[in-house]
Amino acid sequence: MYNKKYYRSAEFNFPLICVGNLVVGGTGKSPMVEYLIELLHPQFKIATLSRGYKRKTKGYALAKENTTALEIGDEPMQFHLKYPEVPVSVGEERIVAIPQLLQDKPDTQAIILDDAFQHREVKAGFNILLTEYGDLYTSDFFMPTGDLRDQRMSAERADIIVVTKCPATLSETEKKAVIKELAPKANQQVFFTTIMYGTPYHILTKEQQMLSQQHEVLLVCGIANPKPLKQYLLEHSSTYYQLDYSDHHIFRIDDLKEIQKKFSAITAHQKMIITTEKDAVRLVKFSDQLEQLPLYVLPIKHVFLFNESEQFNKMVTDFISNFKGPEVTPSLEL
Repeated sequence: MYNKKYYRSAEFNFPLICVGNLVVGGTGKSPMVEYLIELLHPQFKIATLSRGYKRKTKGYALAKENTTALEIGDEPMQFHLKYPEVPVSVGEERIVAIPQLLQDKPDTQAIILDDAFQHREVKAGFNILLTEYGDLYTSDFFMPTGDLRDQRMSAERADIIVVTKCPATLSETEKKAVIKELAPKANQQVFFTTIMYGTPYHILTKEQQMLSQQHEVLLVCGIANPKPLKQYLLEHSSTYYQLDYSDHHIFRIDDLKEIQKKFSAITAHQKMIITTEKDAVRLVKFSDQLEQLPLYVLPIKHVFLFNESEQFNKMVTDFISNFKGPEVTPSLEL
């Protein structure tokens, strides 16, 4: 309906950067939003706007000092905790939330729209589309057969396509094969990233703990695609056990008891619990019980391959620096 102009997307005279995908979760949207925050925040006054998936509230909300994940959702809460100086907002209707965010933070120079590619009510000025190396949208199918939630041809609206979760050893030949498969338009640029995990830090004290081949690990995670994380633990620990939960799972006290029981059953001298940053914001509410528990958070970030990070960075920063609003067609007065 949008393609045929029966519905029209609203355009704002303001820089909007959209990060999204064509599938249900698992392509690395949150780490990409964080990459953009770290890239842009030193140069511009930026803010983020997410839907706030699985939160217990409705409508527009701006994160405050005492905000919880139940109020704004786990991913926005993750942004808020990591970058407290950056305004983080949520709102199902972005066309309503954007003006409210700009009213609350009038000095904002650009907004990052998290997971908004398939929401056509608002037209972003710059679209970054993510697709996973091991599951390209070109070979996927609509749900429930596959993971697609939008048609493949929608990729034509992207300015940049980022192939995520690539092997760090991806060759030029493999790169060219993927680009040929994606068949980007002349105005589209394709980039490739791999996952880099950081040093685990305690969920409460933030004290770091190196992961070693001597550690036995209990993995606690509720994310859409835990395969890369499991592979990492397989390579960097003695062994790991897992407690898998659904994506965006809201942890309850019974879950915590299950975690404690499973961890106590591990007899190794060197052992620890590992969780993701997204899961951590839903577990931190049990601070009293977690104080003595070796529960560590494993940070993650995108690393661009083929020395193309500067090219990507320039395209994004130039969009804001050189921003021009949508052309307005003058109407004729009768």
